[in-house]
Amino acid sequence: MSDEEVLAQAKILWQKYFTLTNELLKFISKSDVDTFFELVDQRGQLIEKMKALPKNNYRETDECKELIEKIKPLDMQIMYKARAWLNKSRRQNNAVKSYDLTGSIGAFGGRGTIFNRKY
Repeated sequence: MSDEEVLAQAKILWQKYFTLTNELLKFISKSDVDTFFELVDQRGQLIEKMKALPKNNYRETDECKELIEKIKPLDMQIMYKARAWLNKSRRQNNAVKSYDLTGSIGAFGGRGTIFNRKY
């Protein structure tokens, strides 16, 4: 593969990376976590393709630097929203577990005394 072909391929992969990053933000904002995780996997595969490219200097070009500057704030938003979703999910899971009746009735003789318990 010639240097020009490698640079062209790197450019395509970086553009796809930017597009996937935008899509990640869109789906985490909608709380569509199944699609979000699929896109995370795709982005990971894209990173592997980028690493597999022969050594090139596309990353040092102004075009790539500009693209990276667009990606950075999107990544920060994605991380913030993903953490918020994870915390919300944990709170909901803990709330559900606090109402779990199985296993507690036998321990207290079925008298209706139920204590919140930590799992």
